[in-house]
Amino acid sequence: MANVPWAEIREKFQAALALSRVELHKNPEKEPYKSKYGARALLEEVKALLGPAPEEEDERPQADDASLQSEDPSLRLPAEVVEVEGPVAQRSVRLAVIEYHLGVNHIDTEELSAGEEHLVKCLRLLRKYRLSHECVSLYIQAQNNLGILWSEREEIETAQSYLESSEALYNQYMKEIGSPPLDPTEHFLPEEEKLTVQERSKRFEKVYTHILYYLAQVYQHMEMFEKAAHYCHSTLKLQLEHNAYHPIEWAVNAATLSQFYINKLCFMEARHCLSAANVIFGQAGKIPTTEDTTESEGDVPELYHQRKGEIARCWIKYCLTLMQNAQLSMQDNIGELDLDKQCELRALRKKELDEEESVRKKAVQFGTGELCDAISAVEEKVRYLRPLDFEEARELFLLGQQYVFEAKEFFQIDGYVTDHIEIVQDHSALFKVLAFFETDMERRCKMHKRRIAMLEPLIVDLNPQYYLLVNRQIQFEIAHTYYDMMDLKVAIADKLRDPDSHIVKKINNLNKSALKYYQLFLDSLRDPNKVFPEQIGEDVLRPAMVAKFRVARLYGKIITTDPKKELENLATSLEHYKFIVDYCEKHPEAAQEIEVELELSKEMVSLLPTKMERFRTKLGQT
Repeated sequence: MANVPWAEIREKFQAALALSRVELHKNPEKEPYKSKYGARALLEEVKALLGPAPEEEDERPQADDASLQSEDPSLRLPAEVVEVEGPVAQRSVRLAVIEYHLGVNHIDTEELSAGEEHLVKCLRLLRKYRLSHECVSLYIQAQNNLGILWSEREEIETAQSYLESSEALYNQYMKEIGSPPLDPTEHFLPEEEKLTVQERSKRFEKVYTHILYYLAQVYQHMEMFEKAAHYCHSTLKLQLEHNAYHPIEWAVNAATLSQFYINKLCFMEARHCLSAANVIFGQAGKIPTTEDTTESEGDVPELYHQRKGEIARCWIKYCLTLMQNAQLSMQDNIGELDLDKQCELRALRKKELDEEESVRKKAVQFGTGELCDAISAVEEKVRYLRPLDFEEARELFLLGQQYVFEAKEFFQIDGYVTDHIEIVQDHSALFKVLAFFETDMERRCKMHKRRIAMLEPLIVDLNPQYYLLVNRQIQFEIAHTYYDMMDLKVAIADKLRDPDSHIVKKINNLNKSALKYYQLFLDSLRDPNKVFPEQIGEDVLRPAMVAKFRVARLYGKIITTDPKKELENLATSLEHYKFIVDYCEKHPEAAQEIEVELELSKEMVSLLPTKMERFRTKLGQT
């Protein structure tokens, strides 16, 4: 060992690290990996200068392959502290450092198998020393890279094994030893150039943050959503604590996490994530450029506006879901506001503001000091309890609408057709649920009219061949909206002693429009020969049956003074009711999808023939 040229080794190693950090776009266009290959050559030279690996460390070739960990019980147990003492141990560790960097180098140049081989060699060399102060960080980083590699191969369970092993090792080290370990870059530095304790601590915490970040993705992929959310939240908290984050990326991740909480109806937690996203996103462009800064930090204004739009869309979902949840809790069996339920919820509201809320808030809280205050300031402007009346619902509606306008600034129909339409549909849904809280029927009609005005233009230029599903969704929603408006106008007319011809005409026009869009939807289900399917697909079964039911009801609601025309309308209505009954007899599984509509259809199939016979008798007498 005395003859090893340490000065030359250190110089080559530092040069290799410098080349490894060269950004790809700074290489020649035809040689994008030129700097990586240069770094690799230097690392191979260092490896040759260090000499072969000690034989005693190479006896168990499969020991640290995560795919074979079940065959190696020792890796299932907590590690033992074995210090790196003596020249053999030191050489093993230095060779492991080189194997690690070679592994990362090969992965960076898309040579995954070679990268895996070097990383596994690194783990084998460090196996007995993995809990030591000198090796724990290097060992964890090698496992993390293997976890990412296997994740990219869609071998998620193997990736999970590596990453959970890293987490367990980190936790054991912090519990049993705790002092900031040596960073992998320090093994070839002279004593006077080694890192401070503070810097080591910062780097080791960054390694731990990476474990949590990648585990969050693995659990998400495995549909373990509860765990994924927990690890994502922990990652975001650590990034803030250590000031190791990119504002735009962090904000989008926090906003995305809010969607998990929204789906769980945890609106306080969702609001906190979204408020934090707003505050941190506001830092974008204000942070000095560093070597860690990504292209998303100010160099790409389009990406900035896209991410801003994505966060806005998460806010829209928050406002919409909170309002819809309130509607579900207060509506009666026909979808109208139940005043008794509303009173009960008012009484329960005080209980919602108990100590549990402060505990939950503390558990989810991001940031400290000024940052925490800034997030709280945003939170205080947004309610998280379910709105119980029109004024409270209107607050959420206006906030949601503000974010609709913000999202549409980027997601315009020219270039982002599907995204734009989804945003408009959410805007329509905000009006729909606000109308639920409105007691004035005329004002409710106006809200539905606004929905029509924003939805109808969407399908004018959409090619049904490419946007069939979107077309169907919009046609169905427009039909429903006209249907609701007609019902409201009928209710208004019923309160009048003598509705004038203008109101009657209005009701019939709304009826005609609803019929038009229901029929467009039903026609979209026909095959190229314009034949309606004998068996309707599961994905459109309920919408198709509901459309048939409502068409039947609409024909029965047409106001006319002509008995012959009324008889024709009743016959058409009966035809659609019979379709529903006959279809459910042929396909019993369909009955479960439309229980209420089926019962009413059976009733109408029984009653309408008698009513029609009376009309025929009346016509015969005339």
